Amino acid sequence: MNARQWHDWSCTVRLVVDGEPAELDRAESAVRALMGDVERAVSRFRDDSELSRANAAAGRWTPVGSLTLHLVDVALDAARLTDGACDPTVGRHLAAAGYDDDLEVVRRRTAAPLAAAPAVLPDWRLVEVDHAGGRLRVPEGLALDLGATAKAWTADEAAARVHDLLGRPALVAVGGDLAVAGEHPWPVSVSEHEGGPGPILTLHHGGLATSSTAGRRWTTADGPRHHLLDPRTGRPAEGRCRTVSVRGASCVEANALSTAALVTGRVPEGTAARYVTTDGHVEVTVGWVA
Repeated sequence: MNARQWHDWSCTVRLVVDGEPAELDRAESAVRALMGDVERAVSRFRDDSELSRANAAAGRWTPVGSLTLHLVDVALDAARLTDGACDPTVGRHLAAAGYDDDLEVVRRRTAAPLAAAPAVLPDWRLVEVDHAGGRLRVPEGLALDLGATAKAWTADEAAARVHDLLGRPALVAVGGDLAVAGEHPWPVSVSEHEGGPGPILTLHHGGLATSSTAGRRWTTADGPRHHLLDPRTGRPAEGRCRTVSVRGASCVEANALSTAALVTGRVPEGTAARYVTTDGHVEVTVGWVA
């Protein structure tokens, strides 16, 4: 096994290939190129991204590219899968909570005052996508944030592209979102914090996602905040769990279910999941053990 690691998107990116060291350069270039394309399409922190333009024009149709439309579809599918618990229309609410820039920038602020909360609650069902016309309409009064699903999709897509490029098994992790491609048993450590203690499980296919209210946190004048919002209130989720890890058929599926579980406190029956409750108690489902 050969690996590369770097920092981007306010998290650690890790690439592992069951191949020769010389092949890593090609694989890393492919992953970095994909991440660049995704950032230019749907970064909430780039004024020149297609998503930022669509958010700025909320209520009106905005021409966007095929990648942006696809990533919006992925986010809406995740909302549908979770009955709205994983809602992509929380962008303005995140900004109002102080998460309006790269996380390192947000954390450098000292007790920054919060903006007024949006008058409209998140509602993914109001997003309109016109595939034939290549355009998107964000609901008036709301903004899209595709951070969770776009990051998970990037892990899935990057692992698949590296596998196709080299013809070898590959693993790609973008923060807490991890995907594998190709036949290989991958030992994966599961922890709340990068490098922290946790169990090792073997992942043969699909993806693994860990969502947590304990990681992406910052301080405001109204106290600490985190990035996992409850769409029913537009405020940081205050469920029984602080961290949920899910193993799924894809990283996107795992991410949607782990994110939703921080809001609802549960995953669908049969899902392989590991919970860490707010008091530090660990629970696992039957599927996780198997």
